[in-house]
Amino acid sequence: MSFSFYNCYDEFFKSPFGAVPQNTAVRFRLRVPSDYGCTTPYLVLTRDGGKPVLHPLEKESEKDGAAVFSVVLSLPDVGLYFYYFDLYTEFRKIWMGEQGEGRLSVDAGQSYQLTVYEASFYTPARFYGGVMYQIFPDRFFEGKANKPMPWDDRIYRGDKDGEPYFWPNELGGYLNRDYYGGDFEGIRQKLPFLSSLGVTCIYLNPIFEAHSNHRYNTADYKKADPLLGTNQEFAALCAAAHEAGIKIILDGVFSHTGSDSIYFDKEKRYGGHGAYHNTGSPYRSWYDFSPHYKDGYRCWWGFPSLPEVNETDPGYRNFICGKGGVIDAWMELGADGFRLDVADELPDDFIEAVRKAVKRHGEDKLLLGEVWEDATNKWSYAKRRTYLLGKGLDSVMNYPFRNAVLQFVREGDAAAAAGSIMEICDHYPAPALHALMNFLSTHDTERAVTAIADEPCDGRDRYWQSGRRLPPDRLEYGKLCLRLAFALLFFLPGVPCVYYGDEQAMEGYKDPFNRAYYPWDETDGRLVCTVRALSSFRARHPVFKTGGLRFTCVRPGLLCLERFSGEGRAALCVNRTAHAVKASLLGETVMVAPFQFAMRARDAEKAQNEEKSPGSLLQSV
Repeated sequence: MSFSFYNCYDEFFKSPFGAVPQNTAVRFRLRVPSDYGCTTPYLVLTRDGGKPVLHPLEKESEKDGAAVFSVVLSLPDVGLYFYYFDLYTEFRKIWMGEQGEGRLSVDAGQSYQLTVYEASFYTPARFYGGVMYQIFPDRFFEGKANKPMPWDDRIYRGDKDGEPYFWPNELGGYLNRDYYGGDFEGIRQKLPFLSSLGVTCIYLNPIFEAHSNHRYNTADYKKADPLLGTNQEFAALCAAAHEAGIKIILDGVFSHTGSDSIYFDKEKRYGGHGAYHNTGSPYRSWYDFSPHYKDGYRCWWGFPSLPEVNETDPGYRNFICGKGGVIDAWMELGADGFRLDVADELPDDFIEAVRKAVKRHGEDKLLLGEVWEDATNKWSYAKRRTYLLGKGLDSVMNYPFRNAVLQFVREGDAAAAAGSIMEICDHYPAPALHALMNFLSTHDTERAVTAIADEPCDGRDRYWQSGRRLPPDRLEYGKLCLRLAFALLFFLPGVPCVYYGDEQAMEGYKDPFNRAYYPWDETDGRLVCTVRALSSFRARHPVFKTGGLRFTCVRPGLLCLERFSGEGRAALCVNRTAHAVKASLLGETVMVAPFQFAMRARDAEKAQNEEKSPGSLLQSV
């Protein structure tokens, strides 16, 4: 076993683990071989954007040929700090290596990160330990069949098993113009099914009136799209969901509107009184008009159908966040929070204003953000983002966990997966970590089973992606791997989120193929049973709400981990190898078959009532 100088994931070396509230005493310990002649090593700490400060470590003890040094720091200022250790002997320094281990080098290396967040930071505790379910509203279930289209440029899809349209024609194509008729009533009718999956929160992709099936080109922020139903029907859905113990959060698309909207009205659907044609429009200041732009105005990622808004404009900000504004309107109808689309492209102070508007309706209301990378050290628009330090977002969509889990079940690289997961746990404030939205796929990614078992689609056009389906043997392999991925997803810190249909192994590459209609006639219920069993297991054991995480075995194709807290412990072994393995779960040796998982839990108050994993049962489902 190699010598351990330092490991940021081990509380012997750094206590407490992970990010800390401001003014928290943090102890750093360093081990140095006695023959190095080190008498006073230094912790070199740099506040983000500042200058390095040297903190001497004092000798604590000496044992087994190594000296232990320590220092305790209490940092009052919120922000990011980066550090390494300088031994001051022969230019030796300790940088961050794999799995949090200190790496000895005389050259520059990667610094460790310490996140210091607002002491007052809180997130909705009632959200912890639950299960989310993401619904693309048009594609889930049509509760009111054969509805007439509210506008003649919409195409109704009666063939529910048909692939979403994309191909071009003489009019320019049908992409995003076909509608399968999913609605509020359909979601309401399926609440018993969602409850059976253990769902406690639904995340809905945009529901505001808009002129595309994805509805990210908002036309009217205060009105539900008529194909989904009325505002009153949305309120009825929320009431029914709350009765079933399910919260509903909405997609807030506040970085841009549609060009075909009340506010911009380039297409004159709303009378031509919007900002594009009318310089006296009350919405004119929301947008940037200039001949320097290709289309005469600033638009989102160059799409002329998506004019960007000025989130700093007082009128726009008040419209969204002010009393009686968009946030208030939907929260009063029963919404329990928002997910902010492209949070990286929203100013931090705008996000903070949204937070205040959401929290006016109760501390249990939730604000998530779309961030694809580590949200604590994210740079965007030449600025370090602060939205996860306590005044902005409650938490974020957790793409790093998705990438780690899928990489493991595809390739078996356990070390890379464990390293990526622990890095997020180390960097994120505990209130945000417990409220993370963890998932395997979304409306912006390939479907999980496709990502696991089919070819990568990078650089491939929609013609290549269209119609591709896994052959039976690959689909079966994909389902086996997807079960393992679900097991990991439901065990990791944060809240697991199932993208509608992943529990039925829905296939599909990127937009629009990942947004097909739910296969309600599917008869293979194995993955549905897996999700139900994992949800039930999770709900029965309070350790999943705020418990810590440690990996107990990391080998190629094999991951074993534990969740632990004062309320109990839970353990999981995921075997992606082609042979059975022995694993120790909470002190008991179990045999885990190839491509299977096993789990156990012990609650603190029920120590004598150990529960065996449904994993062995699931092998025969």
